Amino acid sequence: MRSPTAALADRARLVVLLKELSYRRMAVTLASGRVSDFYVDGKQTTLNAEGAWLVANLMLDALPLDIHGVGGLVVGADPIAGAVAAVSYSRGRPVHAFLVRKEAKGHGTARFVEGRASLPDGSRVCVVEDTVTTGGSLLNAVERCRAEGLEVVQTLAIVDREEGGADAIRAAGLPFAALVRRAELEA
Repeated sequence: MRSPTAALADRARLVVLLKELSYRRMAVTLASGRVSDFYVDGKQTTLNAEGAWLVANLMLDALPLDIHGVGGLVVGADPIAGAVAAVSYSRGRPVHAFLVRKEAKGHGTARFVEGRASLPDGSRVCVVEDTVTTGGSLLNAVERCRAEGLEVVQTLAIVDREEGGADAIRAAGLPFAALVRRAELEA
């Protein structure tokens, strides 16, 4: 178990990296269709070696001990899931990665969820996202996981844009936490 001091230091460093690599003031249309005056490209941080390590450690600190897997919608969740899986193994607490496709694979197994060899039906999982706005993408991934027999017990995001997504996810009966809030990126 990591010390609270290490977690606080890692979180502070993550905020710095997000500001440097991922947060941009610019007009952008989001996946939800909303127009925003800022953009958070979490992949720029999770594809950075230090950023991936920080996110993985902080997410592992936030996960229940009896979790079996972590994953979410491609592409945003891919580097998160991979980093969490690798760091979890180094901690002696393996948490397997999985990916949720936006469209079912058109051949082979035709599944929406990849990585099931390590996650049999009933496995307890956490669905992750780099950035949550309305919560729609994350809830979509949750439904796909449930439809394929996984038990979703937690949801996590790197950044909560503080635009209603956290409330929508909690209203759906799911625990939700974010490592960083929008206000911290704008400070």
